[in-house]
Amino acid sequence: MSNHDDPGNDVLRAAARLTRWASRYASFDIPVAQARLLSLLDEWGPCRVSELAEIDHSSQPTTTAGVHRLEAQGWARRDPDRSDARATLVSITPAGHEALAEVRRARAAVLAPALGALEESELARLRDAVVVLEDLLARAATPHHSPAPTREEA
Repeated sequence: MSNHDDPGNDVLRAAARLTRWASRYASFDIPVAQARLLSLLDEWGPCRVSELAEIDHSSQPTTTAGVHRLEAQGWARRDPDRSDARATLVSITPAGHEALAEVRRARAAVLAPALGALEESELARLRDAVVVLEDLLARAATPHHSPAPTREEA
């Protein structure tokens, strides 16, 4: 249920529900957890397993196991971290990009009938909303608007 007095919560809940709904009904062969890791690697670029675990709000052992699964499929690889010879960076491979694109296509395909039923004016509003959401994300991602670091980060 939407509480229009809290637009931040409304936006986050609606986006999360839409993504979960699309994932539930979409047909793809990749486990959702692996798709999520691929998406994070696509968004954040090469990073250490510890960083990926922090970004994903999961434990390092869980993330390590997920990365091993991605590597076994050829969707991710580890390369030496040039800034620290003891560490490696995990990155998405071209096959990983294609696997992620397949997931995204499948999710979009289950939404297509509902989008097709919208009037042109509703589609225009939806396109405008997407632009607003992208602008909101860009603003939120700037250092000035990003949340203050937690005690552990300070």
